[in-house]
Amino acid sequence: MSEHPIVFIVGPSGVGKSDAAFEAAQRLGGEIVSCDAMQVYREVSVACDKPSLDTRKKIPHHMLDIVSVTQEFNAAVFRQLALAAMTDIRGRGKTPVVCGGSGMYVTFLLDGIFEASAKDEDLRRRLQEEIGRQGTPVLHGRLAALDPVAAAKIHPNDTKRIVRGLEVTLTVGRPLSDVQKERQGLWGQVPIRMFGLNRPRKGLYERVEARVERMFAHGLVDEVHALSGMTLSHTARAIIGIP
Repeated sequence: MSEHPIVFIVGPSGVGKSDAAFEAAQRLGGEIVSCDAMQVYREVSVACDKPSLDTRKKIPHHMLDIVSVTQEFNAAVFRQLALAAMTDIRGRGKTPVVCGGSGMYVTFLLDGIFEASAKDEDLRRRLQEEIGRQGTPVLHGRLAALDPVAAAKIHPNDTKRIVRGLEVTLTVGRPLSDVQKERQGLWGQVPIRMFGLNRPRKGLYERVEARVERMFAHGLVDEVHALSGMTLSHTARAIIGIP
């Protein structure tokens, strides 16, 4: 099993990661592990540009259609399930090809993640309410006072990461940047092959625009309308088109 590396294919939206992952999996005799935060939802296909059923018949795909939009889903659960999938793939003599749609999920696989002990749902809710009252930059300033190293890496308008940084720092009683040093991920544990894709900006924008047009043609409006009648989880509300 150790001779089979884990291949990561990353890059911006629209660059062609899915096509590259499919080609790599065909050539390597591998299976694809989706690293997209929205493709985990069963009721969503068009809005997250999920691979077609025909594509999935030709190459096995993992981490697709595993939860409902009514269920909460987070990076810790994703990491646990994705690692199990990769272990299974390698155990069968295949090569996992991770197609990275979510940079955060890719990072958590490679670098690790702090566990549930750094969670406090009540604190998180209070911090989110404070952002609503005072604005994101105010809480970014608070994080900077507690952990300047972590704050320097987070944009003042990045609400999610600011809240998470404060949640961890206040819950654990130590700076987030210190806690992050204790994480253990795939680096150094298994062979990793990382491929970053890019295109000239003009061509990339043209591909993204074409994708959006294709999404509308394939029923994006109807799909989002169907979701509007459901009670979406907090995490599922990030789906494209959800107000």
